[in-house]
Amino acid sequence: MVNDEKMREDGIWLYCSNSAVRRASRQLGQLYEDAMGDTGLKGTQFSLLSQIARSGEPTLKSLAEAMVMDLSALGHTLKLLIRDGLVELVPDAKDRRVKRVRLTETGIAKQKELTARWQIAQDRFDKAFGKEKSEEMRRTLAFISSQEFAEAFNGNKKD
Repeated sequence: MVNDEKMREDGIWLYCSNSAVRRASRQLGQLYEDAMGDTGLKGTQFSLLSQIARSGEPTLKSLAEAMVMDLSALGHTLKLLIRDGLVELVPDAKDRRVKRVRLTETGIAKQKELTARWQIAQDRFDKAFGKEKSEEMRRTLAFISSQEFAEAFNGNKKD
């Protein structure tokens, strides 16, 4: 009974890694989106623009893998960015059935504008959380979002 009472006081996020990460993600998403101001884009859209910028012209499949998204969720998010003229889909030069994602000139400008605003939010995060802890957290989260972790997690199903 004490355990039930303690859980009600602390919340599920102290006992469930998934709940804790999702709760923190929602909080960070709100804080970063507030820092982005009235740009009209969500944090997910900024992350997507930034990943495209870093990747050059990724295929839809490689972009989905990098973002840890399924293709349908990626397509839904891209549809809005295409509509707003920030990205475009172009056929691959070697295999025209394969689609690549490219930032438009407007998309490049928007990504640069948002990067400056993101840097302010990132600096605030590092100051509030601590630069070293922040770097360690990102390394930890990068591992959790890796294929290696997913394989290790799923390998435990056999136990």
